[in-house]
Amino acid sequence: MKKVIIGTLIGIIAIVMMISETKAAYCHGKPHDGAHPNTTPLYTKPPTYVKSTKNGHYYTVGEGDDMYDVIHVYGTPYEMGYAQGQLMKEKLRVFLPAIFDYLQEEIGSNIPKNIPEWLRKYIAEYGLDVALDMTYELVRFYTNEKIFEEMKGLADATGIDYYMIRRIHLIGELTQGKCSMMGAWGEATEAGKTIQLRAFDWDVKGPFKNYPSVTVYHPNEGNGHPFINIGFVGFVASFSGMSSEGLGISEIGIYYPDESFGGESRIGNAFVFLLRDILQYDQTLDDSITRMATTRRTCDLALGVGDGKLGTFRGFAYSHDSFQVLDDINAKPKNDSWHPPIKNVYYLGMDWLCPPYNLRLGEQIKKYHGKINPEVMMQQVVPMTTTGNLQVSIYDLTEQVAYVSYARGDNEDGPAYAYDRRYIRIDTKQLWNVTK
Repeated sequence: MKKVIIGTLIGIIAIVMMISETKAAYCHGKPHDGAHPNTTPLYTKPPTYVKSTKNGHYYTVGEGDDMYDVIHVYGTPYEMGYAQGQLMKEKLRVFLPAIFDYLQEEIGSNIPKNIPEWLRKYIAEYGLDVALDMTYELVRFYTNEKIFEEMKGLADATGIDYYMIRRIHLIGELTQGKCSMMGAWGEATEAGKTIQLRAFDWDVKGPFKNYPSVTVYHPNEGNGHPFINIGFVGFVASFSGMSSEGLGISEIGIYYPDESFGGESRIGNAFVFLLRDILQYDQTLDDSITRMATTRRTCDLALGVGDGKLGTFRGFAYSHDSFQVLDDINAKPKNDSWHPPIKNVYYLGMDWLCPPYNLRLGEQIKKYHGKINPEVMMQQVVPMTTTGNLQVSIYDLTEQVAYVSYARGDNEDGPAYAYDRRYIRIDTKQLWNVTK
């Protein structure tokens, strides 16, 4: 009963905080002073083999302080989870509990100061697991159950509590994150290629930055097609990624919407699982549009899907009450002074009503219009916009190549944020061909 009461209090506090925040018309952030191009050389060598298990292989890619894990998994959902658990057991036994402990502390420090100290302590001790279990009950009927089978495989291979793993995977539904995205095609890009940006602006104080990974999924027949999950060790939900069908995903949490978004809901398909399903099961941009339009949507987001086969990209204003398809013609939010439409481009910087970031991102895109390629994005557009503090993924969907950077980990040297750090080139065509 105590947990139920505390969970209810957390919900009330969260609603009050959300209402107070969304009364403001526009976001308050802006690109950092002193932004500069990123001239760090690109890392292009292939991954290095480390070890294998029955249904998986473990590689690393990069060098020095710019490295991450590349994990291949094969089979059923349970088998893929179990394989990752076997390969990454030592890291997962440290990382996943560290996430939960860190977020418990963050909840304690972020509760409004006018809450009595005794209640703050109770919420810090009991609140997060209750809030995430409540989220699970609100999303489970709308979620592909195979995702939870994979989590059970992780749990069985590592000995980590399944319920902790499940809770951690629902954190994104509560926090969403502020990010940026862009899709460019046709006349906007060099040689007419389809180029997509997913800049992930999220927490850089916690343990996430210490466990970067690319998980390469090779599902069994009838369970989708190969894809890469660009994220963190043990995360089976999707924040960033590309599929063997030539699709790429982007996402932005919207904290400053306009009236077109309507209302939000916490009952429905969690967006991190929706994005995973797009990567694993959808073959075309149209498939993904149908999926987003027909699912039970939850919170306010801007999503993006690029299609290398069709040679185009679409953005989506996504909420419980509304679903809008966006491109260079229908380029919302409509504001010619800080979000002007750009031919063969759709872009959004850090939020919906966020003039400083949208203006800077648009200026950079217009400056290189007709010449946009991965190098221009890495060296100029992204660092000059100062977006992507935790992770930056740039997809060349025409060539099926990803360029990925992560924030500086603890005990590492160099720039703090991903947009200023070294990128690693990932040829996904080679990854799809790594056999069991």
